[in-house]
Amino acid sequence: MALPAPPDIMEKIVPLLELVTATRKYDLQMTKAGIMLACEGLHPTSKGARLRVSGGKLVITDGPFTEAKEVIAGFWMIQVKSKEKALEWAKRCPLPEGGILDIYQIFEPATDFPPELRPKSAKA
Repeated sequence: MALPAPPDIMEKIVPLLELVTATRKYDLQMTKAGIMLACEGLHPTSKGARLRVSGGKLVITDGPFTEAKEVIAGFWMIQVKSKEKALEWAKRCPLPEGGILDIYQIFEPATDFPPELRPKSAKA
């Protein structure tokens, strides 16, 4: 689950006690449920860099990325059995007014990739 936000808002964010407290409680609930794999909040793009390939060459640009419409403000990585279960947990997220939460599924190489791209067994 990812928290997209406009880049200009990210540059002005000050962690709010109420929201951080609610988010930590949410984190703990997912940890206790045994579904939490990882979670982090992210600094604004002014503290980051972007790498892209242009004309066959690697181009590195320091932030902020004002041309971006949205950037990821933070994420939770959870492991549940279905999209419906992910949505159940997402509905509990303490989002602020206007907040957005995206849900993405992670590729599972052993099942989502064709046989020639699947990892080889260590026992072979």
